[in-house]
Amino acid sequence: MKPERKMKLRYLVIALLPLSIVACQSSDIQKVTDTAMNVLNQKQNANQILSSYQWSFQPQGSDRPIVLNFNDNRLSIATGCNNMNGAWKITDGLLEVGNLAATNMMCSPELMKQEGLSAQLFQGRKAPFVLNTTNTEQPTLTIVAADGQKYVFTGKMTPETKYQTQAETIFLEISPETKQCTGVAPQTCLLVREIKYDQNGVKTQVDKDWTYFYDHIDGFTHNPNERQVVRIKRYELKNPAADQSKYAYVEDMIIEREAIKGSL
Repeated sequence: MKPERKMKLRYLVIALLPLSIVACQSSDIQKVTDTAMNVLNQKQNANQILSSYQWSFQPQGSDRPIVLNFNDNRLSIATGCNNMNGAWKITDGLLEVGNLAATNMMCSPELMKQEGLSAQLFQGRKAPFVLNTTNTEQPTLTIVAADGQKYVFTGKMTPETKYQTQAETIFLEISPETKQCTGVAPQTCLLVREIKYDQNGVKTQVDKDWTYFYDHIDGFTHNPNERQVVRIKRYELKNPAADQSKYAYVEDMIIEREAIKGSL
């Protein structure tokens, strides 16, 4: 393997700022412009890195982050209430985002403000940005707003990047009850039943019996007062340890939830 490929994630990508911003707002970014210019020509690397992470920014005073996912040529933005999405690409070293489509739910004033910030940063503009992947486990993406203010998003590897494989989608009904069980060691197990659906979303199979689930579902929080049906991405691990499951599980979406009183 060539040395430059080994280091493909360890560089700083920077977008040149419009002259009006450079003049008064971003001297710190300009200090590294000369170094970064060589990297800007490798647009495909910036595209790959943006798509390899999920990017989160926690606005001050909010309990919900703004989350970015760069999937293929679509940028999806979870604002905390409504979701936005639109086309994106790197143009002349700038992050160009087209017009954003959005859901239209009523939100709290705090989340509406957060939604407005998301639109301000990305709606129909070419945004200067700094992509710093010196720390490949927790890179940063800095977006420069039109007024020169900088917003720092922190990256987390997507499961596809982490596990280097595509997921199989499964659906699990998860009981509000848990049971003590023994895997590698004594633990508490979820009780689950697998559900299958046809292409029209009609249930075609529901396991009759509850079974112990010995693994962890990343992103899932068990609720002892709810029965939940969860869409899960299951990734087959390439080299699991001897005492490790052959799969990694990641919550994709909760598609059903029902309050339950008492035990099953």
